[in-house]
Amino acid sequence: MIKWAGWLILLFPGVGHSLGALLETAPSHASAWFDGDGWHTDATEMTHAQATLWYTVGSFGIPFLLLGLLILWLAYRGITPPSFIAWGIAAWAAVATAAGGPSPLLVLFVAAALLLLGAKRAARHDQSDPEPAAA
Repeated sequence: MIKWAGWLILLFPGVGHSLGALLETAPSHASAWFDGDGWHTDATEMTHAQATLWYTVGSFGIPFLLLGLLILWLAYRGITPPSFIAWGIAAWAAVATAAGGPSPLLVLFVAAALLLLGAKRAARHDQSDPEPAAA
């Protein structure tokens, strides 16, 4: 379950948003980004180039890509991610959904549920396997 959650987070908001946003906006605005246009204006007077910078490389996509990779890294080493990660993801998805309406971010609720179920399963497994006595 934890690996599924990691893959969902990695692929949907991580790779999906990051790559999709870059493909959509970089051809038109990348030169302005590298000229420093994303950093020189008041946020209330944002140009399209500045907005697309924050929509792509400054967005939530890259941190979610890293979070998905971290969850997978932990899972493949038999380490259960702490439950606060799942609760944090669910809370963030709830705020994003309340503010922006339904979106593909709803998949984060599924990922959070899988993380919580995986943590519960791991805790149950740990309780049923007593550790060997120290010699």
